[in-house]
Amino acid sequence: MIVCQCQGISDKDIHAAIDWMRQADPQTIITPGKIYHALGKAADCGGCMPLFLQTMRANDNLEVPMELRGLRQRGSTQERRNEGRR
Repeated sequence: MIVCQCQGISDKDIHAAIDWMRQADPQTIITPGKIYHALGKAADCGGCMPLFLQTMRANDNLEVPMELRGLRQRGSTQERRNEGRR
């Protein structure tokens, strides 16, 4: 199924790129931009993005690696109120 008509990207292309990236680096965070880059393409009009993301989420290899989950640490109330700025 064609997901992005502008760039001619199919659901199989997206799944193949995700599988390739996960195999090449098990700890990578996979984003739509990285998929476009891996396919040698660039986002054009953005009309496909909802379907593109839905297709990405359907891939079992998209998960964030266990070692990288929960890395964002919550600071004190003061830090959150000032966005970490002093």
